[in-house]
Amino acid sequence: MITITFILKNGSQHIVDADQEENMMQVATFNGVPGIEGACGGFCSCATCHVYVESTHSLPPPAADEISMLQGTAAKREKNSRLACQIKLGPQLDGLVLRVPDMQ
Repeated sequence: MITITFILKNGSQHIVDADQEENMMQVATFNGVPGIEGACGGFCSCATCHVYVESTHSLPPPAADEISMLQGTAAKREKNSRLACQIKLGPQLDGLVLRVPDMQ
């Protein structure tokens, strides 16, 4: 199991254990993390799973379609913005911390 911490809009933490076969959007929605909708089902065609990567874990860079979606639809995009559906779990992400934006 991999432990992921979501920092919610109100500053509280939602800590979940996840399987390696999932992506961060699935982890959030399967575990009832408030503020992560995943309206497109993880197909990188919306930004309702927008998160800020708050930990120093090394992630692969976002693909062109993720960048385009973040630029076009994500509210309050920041340097550490990512779409949770595009972050694939792996053992190297154990302890990852993600912050949920104030609005999606």
